[in-house]
Amino acid sequence: MKIRTALLGTLMASALLAGCQGSSVSDLGLRAEKPLPEKVVAKMKSKGMTRTSPIMVRIFKEEGVLEVWKQKNNGKYDQIASYEICKWSGKLGPKFIEGDRQAPEGFYNVRPAQMNPNSQYYLAFNIGFPNAYDRANNRTGQHLMVHGACSSSGCYSMTDESVSEIYAFGRDAFKGGQRDFQIQAFPFRMTAANMARYKSDPNYSFWKMLKQGYDSFEVNKVPPKVDVCEKRYVFNVPTPDGQPLSATDACPPSVGSESMAYTSSYEKTFQSAFSAAQKKPAPSIQGIAEAKLVSAWSAARARGEKVTREPPSLSPASAETPNAPDIKPAATPISVQPATAIAATPAVAAPAAAPQAQAATTPVPQENPAAVSPMTTASTVADNVAAPAPEKKKPWWKLGGN
Repeated sequence: MKIRTALLGTLMASALLAGCQGSSVSDLGLRAEKPLPEKVVAKMKSKGMTRTSPIMVRIFKEEGVLEVWKQKNNGKYDQIASYEICKWSGKLGPKFIEGDRQAPEGFYNVRPAQMNPNSQYYLAFNIGFPNAYDRANNRTGQHLMVHGACSSSGCYSMTDESVSEIYAFGRDAFKGGQRDFQIQAFPFRMTAANMARYKSDPNYSFWKMLKQGYDSFEVNKVPPKVDVCEKRYVFNVPTPDGQPLSATDACPPSVGSESMAYTSSYEKTFQSAFSAAQKKPAPSIQGIAEAKLVSAWSAARARGEKVTREPPSLSPASAETPNAPDIKPAATPISVQPATAIAATPAVAAPAAAPQAQAATTPVPQENPAAVSPMTTASTVADNVAAPAPEKKKPWWKLGGN
């Protein structure tokens, strides 16, 4: 009897796993070995790519697009495919805490162990959230995926046909020796015009930081080397033997000088693009305050309590544009203490404790929060504005001095 009870408990616990992890043991994984279409293979050859050459993925929320880039014979990357994102969860802006239903933004790495050929969402791979930046800033969450089945709760959902090809690109690259591929998840194409549109957004400082990595790839067509120091992203910083920096320690001196040059270039382009920003911005998450509200809503929903159909929102009604998610302000009170301030910079830490209740059912699908819109302004550079964190220990570049 005890054994039967223990087995039942294990099965129930498995059903309550968060995010988009779902898997099915009955799936033999044959779909994971489906080859890329011949027309895609022919396109690769015409671009000077091999079937097993390395890849990189870019995601743009507002445009609803996932791009696959592949390395050519000259070492540069070129776009080989683009797919419409079927659904993504939440609003523009990063993920803060477990249960806030936000799809992550930032720079992530996918390794072979993160590929799931037996997903109940057809095929899936784990994005790698939380990464070093997320952990340094107390961001919480798990099982954030790119998957099929057009159902999303904090994930990026594709059609089965699309995820089959995306999965095949990753699988073949791993067979060719690539140890991990980079995912760059952005709120929108980070042109000067788009940055001007979101100049007043509470996530603007975070996005300016992401833009530095975005611009590095736009210029060099090679995935940037991504590190975290002082609780912020830095890019292409040389380190001994390529070892990563400490996410919470001081950044090397070279980062400061590069940031100043970046700031000057960004400001000049920003001012010229400011007046050209015509399209209204889409709603974005209003920092940790809204994340806590949505997390509490998710926990109450998981407990079977009566809640509003859509998660609560701190965006004013005027900001809910026709192309934005159908999210309304909360009509039913939720037992959660509101935050006294909204986190607007990447250095602000999330609260120490967050609701951890999980939904016991498959997440309710949400429509793609933004329609595709053409971008006409060239990419420019941006400022890295996060404030330095206190130095905890002596960094590697000062080991020989005082």
